[in-house]
Amino acid sequence: MTLKRILSMLMALVTGATVLTVGAPAAQAAGSCSGTIIYSQVQSSGYGELVIYYNSSNGGTNSACFYHRGAAYGKSAPTFVQIYRCAERSGEGAHCTRSGSADTDSGDFSYHAGPVGVTGTANYCVEAVGYIGWAGQRHQIFSRRQGC
Repeated sequence: MTLKRILSMLMALVTGATVLTVGAPAAQAAGSCSGTIIYSQVQSSGYGELVIYYNSSNGGTNSACFYHRGAAYGKSAPTFVQIYRCAERSGEGAHCTRSGSADTDSGDFSYHAGPVGVTGTANYCVEAVGYIGWAGQRHQIFSRRQGC
């Protein structure tokens, strides 16, 4: 690998990290794209990744972001992420019964949708969904119950 290619890749990583750190809107204070990762899945096409985070503040707070990956990274595309608390307290990986409202972020983004967050999740499962519209298709991920 050439030095020029290595420097180019490092610059892309620094730029992406800056966008992920600075790009979160202040209106979504309940969530942040940080904390302990409890779930992470790259969509089978490789265009997106759904990540759920947890921290113990506010009786347990879970947040989610849907990141652009591969050819979609840095390209504006319809992107969506949503998270909600489940009524269930166990059964990770099963379908979820929503308990309370959901937090959603959607729009034409170049790097990620989110953060979105829910509080009061200690001892409860959460579920998130995210997608990117790319090449005329919706590339979607459902987490099912996580963090139980």
